[in-house]
Amino acid sequence: MKQRVVITGLGVVAPGGVGVTEFREALEQGRSGIEHLAELEELDFRCQLGGVPRLTDELLKSNFSELERKRLTAKGVIYGIIAGLEAWKDAGLPFPASTEAEPHWDYGCIFGTGMSGVNTLRDAIYKTDDKKVRKLGTTVVEQTMPSGISAFLGGRLGLGNWVTSNSSACSTGTESVIMAFERIRDGKASILLAGSCDADGPHVWGGFDSMRVLTYRHNEEPEKASRPMSATASGFVPGSGGGALVLESLDSALQRGASIYGEVIGGYTNSGGQRGTGTMTAPNSQGTQRCIQGALQDAGITSQDIDLISGHLTSTMGDVLEVRNWSEALHRSGTGFPMINSVKSITGHCLSAAGSIECVAALLQLKHQFVHASLNCEDLHPEIAACIDENRVVRKTESHKINIIAKSSFGFGDVNSCVLFKKYPTHEPNGN
Repeated sequence: MKQRVVITGLGVVAPGGVGVTEFREALEQGRSGIEHLAELEELDFRCQLGGVPRLTDELLKSNFSELERKRLTAKGVIYGIIAGLEAWKDAGLPFPASTEAEPHWDYGCIFGTGMSGVNTLRDAIYKTDDKKVRKLGTTVVEQTMPSGISAFLGGRLGLGNWVTSNSSACSTGTESVIMAFERIRDGKASILLAGSCDADGPHVWGGFDSMRVLTYRHNEEPEKASRPMSATASGFVPGSGGGALVLESLDSALQRGASIYGEVIGGYTNSGGQRGTGTMTAPNSQGTQRCIQGALQDAGITSQDIDLISGHLTSTMGDVLEVRNWSEALHRSGTGFPMINSVKSITGHCLSAAGSIECVAALLQLKHQFVHASLNCEDLHPEIAACIDENRVVRKTESHKINIIAKSSFGFGDVNSCVLFKKYPTHEPNGN
């Protein structure tokens, strides 16, 4: 028998909002986390903006021992660990009393990343030369291997089930949630910590600046730079951070008396194969639409059931194609299209961390029944306006009755993921 899967914990480290409470406030207030970065200006970047989470010494001390603070330098890994531990605490789950305790055989972790260890590797190489490469340092491997983040969390929490990391570019975070959902639904685990993280800085963002996919028109007006669905969008703003969700079988959550943010009812991942319109950086529309429709089929719902789309929507010309793909996949247009918004208007594009951060945003909207504004899309792109009614694009944060949210992520390599979250019914035990 398939298990129902719910979300019982959230954690987030995002530009403009570190911690669930602060992040929710940023969403509700439409408070941009994007700022001008002097370092990028000094390095003559075209885009001199970014979304960087601000960590306090108090937060670092509360999450890491003195030795860990000295050893850990990979910013993306740090973001992910803090988000993961917050989600675990938020779910009310136990922390091992000692390393002698037996692992939780039914608890696991799927935590993805992209380039979280680039800065650490660069610094290690910079301090040595080829003749002394053996002296890169004892912590380089654990901070630069993709599975370093899940390994750290697995060890800290004593997880004995599936502990792994995925990496699918911008699709990583949403994909990790779907992977966790499927494993719990199949009865192979009862609780999984899922999420993703990524780093920031010139060595992470330099390649994107060289590709000319980053905006350069608003270096003096950071809060206006990220403009998803706007006619004057000129590229995305790079960001960073980490997001984490605790997925749990409904039976386990009810037995623990856990608070429930929402239910995961379906998901789907695929690739457009870089065929047709698909390339390394552009989607095959057929693949995107099949992904959306696959999620609907997996959940056993119709397109009319979707109330809100939390889009990938990066503030590039790809936004037009994305909205068109949603319209064609759902067979909904004009005033019949769901509401749609973009977290990236507030945080920038957090790369491999984007999907998980945006899943956290979706769950907060679902639990608290509001829809956050998409900033800077007052001049809606005319091709989007020709496809959907402009009032379906949320420009002002408002209270709304939401039952189902579709969260999509699309990434380099023509990869797609879509997950569906449903409000947990108030008439059921422990419903929100």
